[in-house]
Amino acid sequence: MSHGSARLTVHGRRLIVQRHQAGWRKAHIAAAMGVSRKCVKTWIDRYAAEGEAGLETRSSRPHTTPTKTTPELEQKVLAARAEHRDGPDVLGPKVGLPPRTVSRILRRHRVPYLRECDPMTGEVIRSSKQTATRYERDRPGELVHMDVKKIGRIPDGGGWKAHGRGAGSIQRDRSTKVGFDYVHSLVDDHSRLAYSEALPDEKGTTCAAFLERAIAYFAAHGITQIERLMTDNAWAYRYSLRATCTKHGIVQKFIRPHCPWQNGKVERLNRTLATEWAYRQVFTSNDQRAAALAPWIEHYNTERRHSALGGRPPISRLLPT
Repeated sequence: MSHGSARLTVHGRRLIVQRHQAGWRKAHIAAAMGVSRKCVKTWIDRYAAEGEAGLETRSSRPHTTPTKTTPELEQKVLAARAEHRDGPDVLGPKVGLPPRTVSRILRRHRVPYLRECDPMTGEVIRSSKQTATRYERDRPGELVHMDVKKIGRIPDGGGWKAHGRGAGSIQRDRSTKVGFDYVHSLVDDHSRLAYSEALPDEKGTTCAAFLERAIAYFAAHGITQIERLMTDNAWAYRYSLRATCTKHGIVQKFIRPHCPWQNGKVERLNRTLATEWAYRQVFTSNDQRAAALAPWIEHYNTERRHSALGGRPPISRLLPT
């Protein structure tokens, strides 16, 4: 089938051949058909060489593609995607290819988008809602987001990820009390600079002490003044952070109840923490996982490519300190 802008179909090409066989001059055929004399000659020559088959539409694909990605390199891209579960912007530098090339390889092999996959297992699931409106503050410190992520503690010797669900799982032994860790996080709206700590609870005094340490961390990285702090409506945030915010000249902002997407940047950090730190590898103790948090945060801020920042890490948006 011809493309939408084509002057000639198979029937039009056959008409050119018929008029030429009837004795028409090529210039007259071109004028009557509204095409060039070169086009008329092309179809006449193809018919003379191949008959009716020469009038069929051919693919515009080149006969050879010297710069085509090799099958071995495509398999390397697919293996890296299966192992790391990252997007083209992150996979490109890892495999030595432009992100656009990685994207085309993934589409060619019908690899599902990350938004369609479970972040833990990589299996395809129904995608969640996405907002069409994005916002970003103009300067670092203008707005920061704060939240807590609760994750189950790891028993000594490792949990089910280390030994399997059936090997003495704590889910079957109700007498074993493992408890939870509370990962407190603060992220800057403009630069996406993040700071997180795994703490034993989410009480008001714990939240206030964490905020003090986070403010000091941000100051050490060039964000010397935080103007606004956005949180959900938890009791600890509403009543226990007042003194700290007043001390540092921070205005508190609260999201609308039951609308966590309004605090979306730190909620997205929580998901990244879960997939790339808490559950990406097998830990044999809770202390081992907790010790891995600070190095991962350093990697997140200084090395990890962030899609919202054009493939650069958060530190790239801050002045040298």
